[in-house]
Amino acid sequence: MARRGSEPSRERRAPSRRALGVVLVDPLPVVRAGLALLVEDRPDMEVLAEAGTAEEALAALARVRRSTVVVLVGLGMEGEHDSYWLIRTVRERYPGMSILAVGARAEPMAISRALFVGADGFVDKNADPVEFLQALRKAAAGEMVLVGPPSEWVGEIARGIEQRHELERRLTERERQVLAVAAEGLTAREIAERLGVAERTVTTHLGRIYAKLGVGTRLAAIRVATASGLVPASGGRA
Repeated sequence: MARRGSEPSRERRAPSRRALGVVLVDPLPVVRAGLALLVEDRPDMEVLAEAGTAEEALAALARVRRSTVVVLVGLGMEGEHDSYWLIRTVRERYPGMSILAVGARAEPMAISRALFVGADGFVDKNADPVEFLQALRKAAAGEMVLVGPPSEWVGEIARGIEQRHELERRLTERERQVLAVAAEGLTAREIAERLGVAERTVTTHLGRIYAKLGVGTRLAAIRVATASGLVPASGGRA
C-alpha cells in the first residue's frame, strides 16, 4: 500500500459515484493523511485531491470535475499565498464550491478573518469525527458551519468580521497594501521599493491611513489593522 503524504499533493485517479468530493489542503502531510482516512471511510464522500500549498491546491482544483465539492483549507499556511489568500482566491474562481477553514484551537480573529475572505465555516481539528464529517455535509448543502469554538466566541467572531468590513470600506486597495507591507517593519523607502512607487507616495499613503483610522503613528495603525485581521500579526523588525 502506498504511503499517504509521501508526495506534497496528489489526486485520486479511480472514478467514483460518491456524491461529495473533498479537496484537502494543509501544509502538514500527516494531517492530510489523517483527514483523508476519515473522509474515505464514509460511503457518501471521497477525497478528490490533496495539496500542501496554495499553488498545488489551485492546480488540483482546476482539474476537478464534480458538482458538489468541499475544500478544506488548513489555517497553517504562511507567506504571500497563505491560507487566507487561498480561501479568497478559491471563492473568486470557484463560487460554487464550499470552503471550510480548519485549524487547531484557532483564535477568534483568525476564524473571523477566514469567514470574511470567503470561507463557509470553520471546523476545529479537535472536533469529534462524527461532527467533523457532518460539518462537511452541511457545508456542501449550503449551510454556515462553526464547529469547535466555544459559544461565547461567536459574538467576538462576528465583531471581527464587522471591523474588517469597516476597515476595508475606509481604506483603498493601495492603502491596504502599504499597511500590510508596513506591518513587516519596513521603512518608507523599503516599502516604496517593494511596491514599485516613490517614497513620497508611500508617506502620503501612510498619512491618509493614519487619518482614516484615527491614529497618529504607524505602530497604532498596525495595531488597529492587526486587531481586525486586516493584516496578519507579523514578526517583522521593530
